[in-house]
Amino acid sequence: MNKHIIIKISGRVQGVWFRKSAQNEARQLGVSGFARNNVDDTVTIEACGEENNIKELLKWSYKGSKFARVDNVKYEIDDNCGDINYKEFKIL
Repeated sequence: MNKHIIIKISGRVQGVWFRKSAQNEARQLGVSGFARNNVDDTVTIEACGEENNIKELLKWSYKGSKFARVDNVKYEIDDNCGDINYKEFKIL
């Protein structure tokens, strides 16, 4: 079953290749969506995909890229992928 997730990651997550690493991870998992920097120095990942793959992306977000320092992860998972039509995983 497909799941939709919104993840907000805080810590040292901007300027450390976090979004590019998230994109690489998502593409390996076959997950579509996006990663974007926020004005409050956090990163948001929004994605849709198979439940197991979404859980793997969430698990990855707790460690992030090589130079990141993840202090906090907040997320929401639901079944609303049907309303969202991501074709790939993009960096915004």
